[in-house]
Order: sequence, then C-alpha cells, then structure tokens
Amino acid sequence: MTFFDRFADHAAQFVSRAWFFVFCLLLVVLWMPSLPLFGTIDTWQLVINTVTTCITFLLVALLQNTQWRGDKATNEKLDAIADGLSDTMESLAAVMDKLDIHDHEHRMLDQARELRETVGIEERISTSKPGHNAATGDYQPEHQREPVSSA
Repeated sequence: MTFFDRFADHAAQFVSRAWFFVFCLLLVVLWMPSLPLFGTIDTWQLVINTVTTCITFLLVALLQNTQWRGDKATNEKLDAIADGLSDTMESLAAVMDKLDIHDHEHRMLDQARELRETVGIEERISTSKPGHNAATGDYQPEHQREPVSSA
C-alpha cells in the first residue's frame, strides 16, 4: 500500500467519525458571528466559501481513493467466489457423470463455464471500451483518436 493510500485510509477514518461532524457544525456556528471581524459581508463570505471549497475538494479526492480501492477489493473477492463456485460445479458435474446422472450434467457444466467467464469481467469491460488502452489503462477521448478506416 502506498503512502497516499495509507494517508487516504487515515483521513477517511478521521472524517467519518461523529465528533468530526460535530466539530464542523461547531465551526460553522462559530463562524456566523465573526462578520464584524472582516468588515464587509463579501470578504466574510469569500473566506468561508474558499476554505470550505478547498477542504471539500481535498476530502473528495481522498475518499474517492478509499472507495475505489474498496470496490476493487470487493470485485476481487467476488471473482474468487465465482471461481470457487465454478470449480465446485465442475466437480459436481464430474460426480454426476460417474453416477450416470446425465440430465443435469451438461447444464451444470454450461453454468460453470458461464460463471468462470464472469471472473475478471469488470476489468475486461473497462479496458475494452473504445479509447481505453488495456496495456496501460490510459483513456483517449474520441476527438483525439485516429480515425478508423473501413478497408
């Protein structure tokens, strides 16, 4: 795990606590009567808007990183479950074959094959879209791509 990933995890844990929400609420309540310190309402609004926008922008980036890694871990777990279930179905089909139960054997093998094909489908779908480079993960917008000749 990179330094940024660890930092994002700690930030997510920090800002998701109830006391952090109370702190933010208290900060807003204390900010309201501070108008006389700034002289004009425009300066007062500019300061609070700038501060909250910067904090929001940074927190969204950190929390998005945490969510992306969580989604990736969930997909890996689901792939492992699908892979294991597919192995089990294939083993069950082999047992059914030995017991001469052919009614469901082919259907079981077909379902196991379909299940195995779903393993890693998230990555294949995201990298097979037009403009995605499967090798690097880069995306090139349509207006920047080379025109495809239909020869």
